[in-house]
Amino acid sequence: MKLNGKTVATLVAEGVEDLEYYVPMMRLQEEGARVLTAGLDLKPVRGKNGLVIVPDATIESLKADDLFALILPGGWAPDKLRRYDAVKNLVRGMDEAGKVIGVICHGGSIAISAGIIQKGQRATGSTGIKDDLVNAGAVWVDEAAFRERNQVWGRVVADIPSFCRELVRALTA
Repeated sequence: MKLNGKTVATLVAEGVEDLEYYVPMMRLQEEGARVLTAGLDLKPVRGKNGLVIVPDATIESLKADDLFALILPGGWAPDKLRRYDAVKNLVRGMDEAGKVIGVICHGGSIAISAGIIQKGQRATGSTGIKDDLVNAGAVWVDEAAFRERNQVWGRVVADIPSFCRELVRALTA
């Protein structure tokens, strides 16, 4: 169990892509990580496919110093989350500290709003945010998953296995 004693937070809001939330969470738990589910408040949220997710913590209560890594799943939740300073500040703090940030599908819209995309860096996600990533300075890459700096990028639900492999590699390197 390579991640024993490590805390990873996953950000959720109404409409989060259920599989992009649950599969990485379970994969990291297999490695011994403590995975916190963080929401805007502690009220249960319904995922895009109808599953109910109960946050363990509020995003506002999290500090980059206390986390080993952060996961930004897709779905419709990123469009809501990107509007909150607490979300953007946490993502920026994690990036500035060089901590791993897993970004899949529409999760990239949070990375854009947090300003952590460096000009010329590779990024991927749903084609729905391709133009947004390019306009933020990224080079769009149509690959299932890869690591760029401290960020692990995944394209879509079908690529979750590749995303999880890259994520675990980044967290256990």
